Amino acid sequence: MPLFSDTTPDRPTKGMSGCSVSLNVDSVAEAERVFGALADGGSIEMPLEATFWAARFGVDRFGVSWMVNCEKDQ
Repeated sequence: MPLFSDTTPDRPTKGMSGCSVSLNVDSVAEAERVFGALADGGSIEMPLEATFWAARFGVDRFGVSWMVNCEKDQ
């Protein structure tokens, strides 16, 4: 189980600014499903698309900046 922390209660910040959560998935179909769910009601910063490093990569902000990544086959 991952544990995330950005500050302490005596040093409040605004949301998760300056922090992203990266999620690696095993297939393009799973990347599309997860990204679609995160994009629903969110604001897409980078559409899910093929890149030079990944079969699919996209960034969506929905309170938290999520990066969804599906590695290319080697």
